[in-house]
Amino acid sequence: MIGNLDYSTLQHLWWLLCSVVGALFLFLNFVQGGQSLLWQVAKTGLEKDLVINSLGRKWELTFTTLVLFGGALFASFPKFYSTSFGGAYWVWILILFTFIVQAVSYEFRKKPSNLLGSSVYELFLFINGSVGILLIGAAVGTFFTGSNFELSSYNMVTWTNPLRGLEAAFSLFNLSMGLFLVFNARTLGAMYLVNDIDFSATPDMENRLRKACMVNFICSLPFLGYVLVSLLLMDGYGIVDDRGTIAMVSRKYLANLLANPWLIGLLAAGLVLVILGVFITAKSRSRAGIWFGGLGTVLVGLAVLLLPAYNNTAFYPSKADLQSSLTIFNASSSQFTLTTMTYVALTIPLVLAYVAYVWWAMNRTRLSAEELSDETY
Repeated sequence: MIGNLDYSTLQHLWWLLCSVVGALFLFLNFVQGGQSLLWQVAKTGLEKDLVINSLGRKWELTFTTLVLFGGALFASFPKFYSTSFGGAYWVWILILFTFIVQAVSYEFRKKPSNLLGSSVYELFLFINGSVGILLIGAAVGTFFTGSNFELSSYNMVTWTNPLRGLEAAFSLFNLSMGLFLVFNARTLGAMYLVNDIDFSATPDMENRLRKACMVNFICSLPFLGYVLVSLLLMDGYGIVDDRGTIAMVSRKYLANLLANPWLIGLLAAGLVLVILGVFITAKSRSRAGIWFGGLGTVLVGLAVLLLPAYNNTAFYPSKADLQSSLTIFNASSSQFTLTTMTYVALTIPLVLAYVAYVWWAMNRTRLSAEELSDETY
């Protein structure tokens, strides 16, 4: 059956699979969100240790998913990978740097006689949870606003802005996308910590976390609103003929939504689930909000990542040269490669089952103050 799939179907399928991984990464950003909440919700050494050790159980999942996302894009859409990572050099270097200092912080924060002291490593965690996510959001925003690159006939990339990708953060749309992701990550972080920590020794921190969930959700709304309204009104980069010619199309992303109403359903369902998760966490004593908010974030992320790629749209448009813009048709691997990868992808359910088991094994009991002596972060 897989061998009979045509090239276009495989290209759409692999953008969908990459988008699923990207959406899961956005959910797992609760780790980064929790890190950025540390100084706001944890007032004592015990509370800080509880927060960091709770997040320390999961930080590797987030990092691994980011690497998996990059690897999937490299294998299925290598021209995009080489253009973005080779051209927008500095923005990706900074993003990776924030994740490197995150790993270092979890390793060395509690080491005896560490040179920098625990506060410096806590600052590194905050930088990863704020600056790192902001830059990732700005990078996602370029799927809609475009980037400053040109491709030669040999697919050699020339970046036309000396900031090498950092200029994305100076676009109001991209900045709004990044700030929305930051506050959404903080919202998810509060939900996760409420779910994972035993607050019998720190009841005040539970109240602060529940309040932080609502406050950060409210802070995210103006940025979400700006992004959604902009998407409905902005011109986009579309394929306008059979030769793959790219041109500006009026209200292209609105047209994409109308042509694919299931994307509207994904977006609406995701937003409703996030709102439900927020109210469950902030207005009740339930700990289940993270499951609603997490699933909602995955659905919203999936809609956002699919919108700029389907319906004959350039998912990585070039502002410097429209015809250098990348689509799922001109940026993908060969049909043979995508077919082979699809057979391998049949093992994905097994991987997800393993991840679910590991998650369950780590969360069978909530983290309590008594357990901290056995933790290492």
